[in-house]
Amino acid sequence: MQTTNKKAALGFIFVTLLIDVMGWGLIIPVMADLIAQLKGIPVNEASTYGALLLSVFAIAQFLFAPLVGNLSDKYGRRPILLFSLLGFGIDYIILALAPTYGWLFVGRIVAGITGASFTTATAYIADISPDETARAKNFGMIGAAFGLGFVLGPALGGLLATWGIRAPFYAAAALCLLNCLYGYFLLPESLSKENRRPFEWKRANPSGSLKFLTKHPEIGGLAISFFLIYLGAQAVQGNWNFFTIYRFNWSEKMVGISLAVVGVLVGAVQGGLTRVIIPKIGNEKSIYLGLGLYTLGLALFAFATEGWMMFAFLIPYCLGGICGPSLQSVISVHVPANQQGELQGALTSLMSLTTIIGPLIMNGTFAYFTSAHAPFHFPGIHFLIGAACMLLSIIITNKVLNREKKERPDLLEAIKGTGSLSETPMH
Repeated sequence: MQTTNKKAALGFIFVTLLIDVMGWGLIIPVMADLIAQLKGIPVNEASTYGALLLSVFAIAQFLFAPLVGNLSDKYGRRPILLFSLLGFGIDYIILALAPTYGWLFVGRIVAGITGASFTTATAYIADISPDETARAKNFGMIGAAFGLGFVLGPALGGLLATWGIRAPFYAAAALCLLNCLYGYFLLPESLSKENRRPFEWKRANPSGSLKFLTKHPEIGGLAISFFLIYLGAQAVQGNWNFFTIYRFNWSEKMVGISLAVVGVLVGAVQGGLTRVIIPKIGNEKSIYLGLGLYTLGLALFAFATEGWMMFAFLIPYCLGGICGPSLQSVISVHVPANQQGELQGALTSLMSLTTIIGPLIMNGTFAYFTSAHAPFHFPGIHFLIGAACMLLSIIITNKVLNREKKERPDLLEAIKGTGSLSETPMH
């Protein structure tokens, strides 16, 4: 592929990832009110239906992502990327026109099945990067697109909502379909025919990556800690819009602004703070400090009485993101270099599981403790559940690392040392 074509292709991939994140960010501010409107119920009751939409999307993606990834190895990256964009465009049109809640369900399943743009885009970048240095630089676009999309998406969604509750869905659909059309005419294929391989069902098994963890019991405790962190984060990710609208009577615009602030804070922590703090205090202390800040932030959310407090409490919560890179770094030293890809796949599968069950737990608890049937009224109780997950993660990590420092002196430097950068729960 020629240099000019490569630059154009990388630009397309960046825009594809940006639109992917922006599209979801656009609709978050209005989803709570749309579900409540379609079901004819208060927004706190609607949160359980919102959880179902998040879970069915995660289930569809968990089941179909390996399948779509393997199809891209057989048929090439270009058709899969275009198929993904077309699927998201159709999803947003379905959501925009949905006359009933059931149609929202259908739309989310379609998006989950076709939502392989991140996986396929990563493979595309690997295909066209000539060496490790270029690959690392090009992969940096993924984080940049995610951060920018999560800032722009909710902010634009909140503003578009002033034109009508369905406006953000039409905007998201237009972005996806225009990019699909652009890619159809201008995106070259990155995977040459000689590098393609036959499709194999056994490689498309979604549970295969989780089996990797059973082969490495030495990382079991840390994997549980990792799982608890992402499960606790679902208290924020799955229910932020429902909680703030119910508790503080926030508008869609205010929800969008708050999520844009989250994007800025997470970007600042991941892009700058982790690079300063982790080298100074090391992996182990960064894990404990980050988990402590997560716990504090979630506990403060639970007892917030004014809307402005949520913005203030976002600071300690988002600062907690320094724990993620260090924990993943410590986990990674337990497996050899040629198994790092499998390890990251297994951790990604754990994250997917938290997206499936987390919203059901957090949103369901919130809905119950704001209902007339609850023994007491406590809208923020799901944040306390999240805080408990983070606290339990501290205890488990401390127990595992203290044992390993005694039994595995060869890991002592890695446990205490500096870490490589990765993603955080809110990212």
